Amino acid sequence: MLASEARDDIPLAERLRPTSLTEVTGQQHLLGPGKPFARMAETGRIHSMLLWGPPGTGKTTLARLLADVAGARVENLSAVLAGVKEIRAAVASAVDARANGQPTVVFVDEVHRFNKAQQDAFLPHVEQGTITLIGATTENPSFEVNAALLSRARVYVLKALSQEELGSVLARAEASLPELTLAPDARALLIDLADGDARRLLNLAELVAQIAENGVVTLETVMTTAGSRYRRFDKGGDAFYDQISALHKAVRGSDPDAALYWLCRMLDGGCEPQYVARRLVRMASEDIGNADPRALSLALAAWDTFDRLGSPEGELGLAQVVLYLASVPKSNAAYVAYRKAAAFVSEHGSAPVPMHLRNAPTRLLRELGHGSGYRYAHDEAGAFAAGESYWPEGIAPERFYEPSPRGLEHKILERLERLRALNQNPGRQSSP
Repeated sequence: MLASEARDDIPLAERLRPTSLTEVTGQQHLLGPGKPFARMAETGRIHSMLLWGPPGTGKTTLARLLADVAGARVENLSAVLAGVKEIRAAVASAVDARANGQPTVVFVDEVHRFNKAQQDAFLPHVEQGTITLIGATTENPSFEVNAALLSRARVYVLKALSQEELGSVLARAEASLPELTLAPDARALLIDLADGDARRLLNLAELVAQIAENGVVTLETVMTTAGSRYRRFDKGGDAFYDQISALHKAVRGSDPDAALYWLCRMLDGGCEPQYVARRLVRMASEDIGNADPRALSLALAAWDTFDRLGSPEGELGLAQVVLYLASVPKSNAAYVAYRKAAAFVSEHGSAPVPMHLRNAPTRLLRELGHGSGYRYAHDEAGAFAAGESYWPEGIAPERFYEPSPRGLEHKILERLERLRALNQNPGRQSSP
């Protein structure tokens, strides 16, 4: 319980906010013996930091408690509402407090929402030790916080609470709410619905306690009150990119069931199906390529199917192609070849096209020698002009494409090896 009175108008999550680091549930990788926050508690010294983690994992609580162990006063700012004016006011207050021998922690919630100028406003004061900055963010600081501020603050990653840890939080809620009597299946569902978020768990528990009949919260009560399940998915945020990464890696790893799971997680979380369709086309080229060229056509067909049918019917087409992509032979040879060729081109000058390869649509160009000496492959044995060069003069031929021994690419590999042998011995008569 907080030191303040447990009034009915104070949300349960606030009433049960821990008052010491030993009361915090979870985050033992930071709070356990010998871990960073435990050492800060022992020494009473803290430094500027960014607390990065999902909602309801204790970022605000930890910021307050760390300020307590350092004997610091706290200036609270919300990046959603504050600007440079509020930052300056907080710093001015910190300067006055420092003159009286008291340190100041400036806690910034949703620090990733500050723009570069607002973030830069903290730099000299953090550098000089006027303030200790603690920022809380649900977004990856590498992308959302500028490098200058990152260099002056250590990043600590907070983890979503496990079901066991959520169970401990809920036990505290039950002890605090005499009217909250949970049936076992209702308790399990509340923990499941919280999805690692302690604040959400406590808010749900408080809500169902208010409407419980005869003092007992049943499974039906929780299902009726909580509505749809909640899963972490922030469109355009870190969870978004983590989940599309998981989908891509499951496809690449040939696990169709895991790939289908991540597809459904993304669609269920509100991801635009067209975005998934576009990424599937990319996977078809990057990870399957010529091992099964049908993959690219099917990925495009699934995209077209969704555009024609819309949701939810069109989502089945996406599921079908996810299963196909994850199940067929894999090759990144086309992807690797393209990157090698692109790097080669960027490193070399603009070599002119050899005369025999140039276009000759007019008499003048033909008289100038454009196309002279070109060997038309279809007129040669096996439609292959053995020994012909298609490279610019002065550039030694490079080999970018190394087909894999999987799927159709195995046959491509065999054919290219035959053609290369013919190029080494152009006089040999053999069908490629």
